[in-house]
Amino acid sequence: MSWGTELWDQFDNLEKHTQWGIDVLEKYIKFVKERTEIELSYAKQLRNLSKKYQPKKNSKEEEEYKYTSCKAFLSTLNEMNDYAGQHEVISENMTSQITVDLARFVQELKQERKSNFHDGRKAQQHMETCWKHLESSKRRFERDCKEADRAQQYFEKMDADINVTKADVEKARQQAQIRHQMAEDSKADYSSSLQKFNQEQHEYYHTHIPSIFQKIQEMEERRIVRIGESMKTYAEVDRQVIPIIGKCLDGIVKAAEAINQKSDSQLVIEAYKSGFEPPGDIEFEDYTQPMKRTVSDNSLSNSRGDGKPELKFGGKSKGKLWPFIKKNKLSLKLGATPEDFSNLPPEQRRKKLQQKVDELNKEIQKEMDQRDAITKMKDVYLKNPQMGDPASLDHKLTEVSQNIEKLRLEAQKFEAWLAEVEGRLPARGEQARRQSGMYDGQGAPTANSCAQDRESPDGSYTEERSQENEVKVLATDFDDEFDDEEPLPAIGTCKALYTFEGQNEGTISVMEGEILYVIEEDKGDGWTRIRRNEDEEGYVPTSYVEVYLDKNAKGAKTYI
Repeated sequence: MSWGTELWDQFDNLEKHTQWGIDVLEKYIKFVKERTEIELSYAKQLRNLSKKYQPKKNSKEEEEYKYTSCKAFLSTLNEMNDYAGQHEVISENMTSQITVDLARFVQELKQERKSNFHDGRKAQQHMETCWKHLESSKRRFERDCKEADRAQQYFEKMDADINVTKADVEKARQQAQIRHQMAEDSKADYSSSLQKFNQEQHEYYHTHIPSIFQKIQEMEERRIVRIGESMKTYAEVDRQVIPIIGKCLDGIVKAAEAINQKSDSQLVIEAYKSGFEPPGDIEFEDYTQPMKRTVSDNSLSNSRGDGKPELKFGGKSKGKLWPFIKKNKLSLKLGATPEDFSNLPPEQRRKKLQQKVDELNKEIQKEMDQRDAITKMKDVYLKNPQMGDPASLDHKLTEVSQNIEKLRLEAQKFEAWLAEVEGRLPARGEQARRQSGMYDGQGAPTANSCAQDRESPDGSYTEERSQENEVKVLATDFDDEFDDEEPLPAIGTCKALYTFEGQNEGTISVMEGEILYVIEEDKGDGWTRIRRNEDEEGYVPTSYVEVYLDKNAKGAKTYI
């Protein structure tokens, strides 16, 4: 099956068909290009949608994401962001593997098609030229034959006429011979032209055209194979991202399954629990008692003495039992928020103070890290004066130390308030009882009577803890914070480029070519924190090591 033999006379149709094939290929390229644009647009819309519903930083909305249902929604947003990334991958792969390659292939195909059909037209023009030359030889041979025949007839006529002179007859005879010779020459030329034309025609239909049409056929078959391969690639590009998209969907399902309604209910309790205990029973105020008084002065005085405390108690109980009425709330809203959050209920106040203490501790740690970095840099300058002047860091070191001292004083102040609140709150799990709003004023409060607090009528606290107890609580919290500290996880590895002798405190010696774990990146001070084993860790100059960070190792705790 060859176009050269089967379609030898369909030059124009083959030209139209091959042009149609290129148009189909360009149409497919346009289809894939539009698909990539749709994927990019879809990915962009998904990313914008995910970003739109992300919680804003430092806002009340961010605090709501402590609930498991909100965490699941946040995980869904993050997974949708990754889902959008896979559609971007589809677009990129289709562009690089299909659109670009096919566009280059189409240009090559057009050039090859143009060259083949140019050779075909050139062969056709040559055959037309040969045909014209053959027709010209044939017409000349026909004309010369007719002229020779007329000259022969004229000679025979002249020879038969007795009135014609011998000279005229001889002249006619010579003319007839000349015409016969011309006819013979035209015959020979025609025969040669015909033979040459037949040879050219045979080569045209059996050599040139089959060869050209075979090239065109191969070109067309390559186009068909290429478009089929592109369609397979089109499907494979989609199939490659299906596992990752499946993981994204699995992540959403896993986040949904992690929703815990009981946990969310407990978080609501922790968020809004005031720390107050429910009010006790209100005692009956007997206003009929004055009607039963006796006329005696003793009974009158006793009745008055008994009645006054009851009325006074009733007034106190109202303020004590309802410290959270709207009037008190309105008065607090109109004023500025106190620094110690004394306007909040006990449990909420404790949370706010704890949050403030944690923030201050983080700032202190940050300043201490900065101080350590400056100290290390100063030591480096002392050992290597060419690197810098150590005295230039004294001012910065003093400033950082002052900031640390200020933050520590601030933290101690809030820790004291926190200790006071934690001392006033009832012990968790203990069922403290109140005697219908009445207080036992007989015994003095001891250090262990934290659950028996005194309150003023407006609901604020009046009891003060001793400074000794506050210091004990602060010391205990501070010690517990450092006792629970765990070793930093490894975030990558590093290779020592040079030998470093760590002689100062906090540094570690390394040998050239040694492989160690990185537990803290360079924070801009020129030092990297590394670990050799569980007990050996310290800082080395960042320029002495080549760091290889591994995101997958951030959550692991591995040692050499």
